[in-house]
Amino acid sequence: MSVWPAWEVQECGSVTSWFAVRLDLPDGGRVDVLAVASGGCVGIEEVRAQPPLSLDDLTALADWIEGPLIAACGGDPAPSDEPLESSGSAGDAGATPGSGGTLVRDAFWPSGAEGMRLVAEEYLAAQGQGADPVLAVMAATGRSRRGSLKLIGGARDAGFLTPRHTRD
Repeated sequence: MSVWPAWEVQECGSVTSWFAVRLDLPDGGRVDVLAVASGGCVGIEEVRAQPPLSLDDLTALADWIEGPLIAACGGDPAPSDEPLESSGSAGDAGATPGSGGTLVRDAFWPSGAEGMRLVAEEYLAAQGQGADPVLAVMAATGRSRRGSLKLIGGARDAGFLTPRHTRD
């Protein structure tokens, strides 16, 4: 997920800021959001999704992007480990809006050894449940497939996961 300032208007001592949010889905879909922050409130002005989102997924999307938007506005996001239910059956690993599973709101992934340890835990938990471990890491971190594979490789290099191939 990416959040960046689009523009800002200052008038009569108040500031109104617009932010662009982009969420790339693992299945190749994309959600673009235009959000406005003014007077301590954040609102969504426009949402474009390909493929289209259901109403339940749209509600979950608003909750999921709340933390990164507050952080972009200069606020202190209160991270929550509470899963957000999407339409469809809950409990699928690696779910995102439109995939019909459970969303995990964790846009602020720790860096360094702690982040690699958490990546390894997500990977091993998904592997133990018979789910796709890469999709589980993607859902937990909010990163693309390529970014998640880099994190998994870093966890392997740090010794948190076993090497993929034995070198002779």
